[in-house]
Amino acid sequence: MPRNTSKEVSAFTSKLTPAADICVGLAILSVVLLSIMGNGLVLVICYHRRKKMVDSELLCVNLAVVDFFCCICFYPLSILSSFHHAWLGEEITCVYYGFGCFIFGLCGMFTIATVSIVRYLKTCYSLTYAVWIKDTNIGLVCVSLWLVATVWSSFPLFGWGEYVPEPYGLSCTVAWRGYHTSTKDAFYVICSFACFTLIPVLFIVVSQCQILYKVSRFSYSLSARGTRHNLRHAEKRLSMMFFCISLGFVIAWAPYAIVSFLFIFHKEPRYMAPEGFVFPALFAKSSHIYNPFIYFYFNKTFQREVHSLLISFYNKLGGNRVGVHASSGHPAPHPIHIQLQEQKCVRKNKFDLSQDRSNSKNRNRGKITHTGSGRTHVRQVYACWGSTSKSGPNKLDKKSLPVSI
Repeated sequence: MPRNTSKEVSAFTSKLTPAADICVGLAILSVVLLSIMGNGLVLVICYHRRKKMVDSELLCVNLAVVDFFCCICFYPLSILSSFHHAWLGEEITCVYYGFGCFIFGLCGMFTIATVSIVRYLKTCYSLTYAVWIKDTNIGLVCVSLWLVATVWSSFPLFGWGEYVPEPYGLSCTVAWRGYHTSTKDAFYVICSFACFTLIPVLFIVVSQCQILYKVSRFSYSLSARGTRHNLRHAEKRLSMMFFCISLGFVIAWAPYAIVSFLFIFHKEPRYMAPEGFVFPALFAKSSHIYNPFIYFYFNKTFQREVHSLLISFYNKLGGNRVGVHASSGHPAPHPIHIQLQEQKCVRKNKFDLSQDRSNSKNRNRGKITHTGSGRTHVRQVYACWGSTSKSGPNKLDKKSLPVSI
């Protein structure tokens, strides 16, 4: 059964059953974990190759920042409220959550619209706008996007609009029903939909359609001539990558935008079951997840960077080990494992120095003779994997990879 629906408590109390609240909390928690891992990996890779980045990658970094920090700064409050079956902090946290999520949502939409426009200019008018599209200008564009999103989202703090709980009580957003309360609220709601939702979506759709049409025509012309061009394949993959990013964002947020837009024209506090608002809201939050998977599928450079990052991380965890084992003719009773520490030199004792001098006089540099208890054992020394030293196998680099002797 629904929870308490009295006017005093219903604003910040869940309208769902306790079991549904827990399911919503677990769903948002899954979104947060996947987004942090995926977008965090994107940010780490972009940091490692920051000197090689191009303009379109700066916009992808901005989009990863939006998804990463939105999940860290705001969604945990919604998760805790779901497990508590009521919104925690009430008015103060509701304004904080609604204000922050509206900023990040607008900035994400503006970023994808900018990506679509930049790709359209580079694909269709590359010679005309090649001088303007540079890293510095793209950085200024990113700053401008954050500034516009912050200024527009701050209007409800000064009386133009309001941040209120969602109809199901476990989230906060702009008061879309404020259209019926005052002229200022109606102006803010209509402009939010028209100027900051509908127009960016139109830019995204038109730009991406033009890009796909241009690339398909170019590919068809080359195929008709019997020409195989590597640039054609790379351009098609890049265009498809940004098309999937844009299409995924629009599809994820479309149900929530439609439900919120219909909510404007109803004066009644409830015209739809609370569950009708939950699913569009959760579906919109899924937009923070899939971008890293799109990068990994379409971008070969991203795949190589992820592979090299995982290998370096594995080597750091595994340490540098050298295994010393005897030749097949004289098996050793006990294998010897030597742990080498990076950036440290192993001091040789006097006996080792004398052994090195005696061994350097011998021509059998590939063998080491050990004497003890009247018996002589000859052990074969194998070449070091990954070693670049030419002075012999007895010298090891300070930062050598795992080697086998």
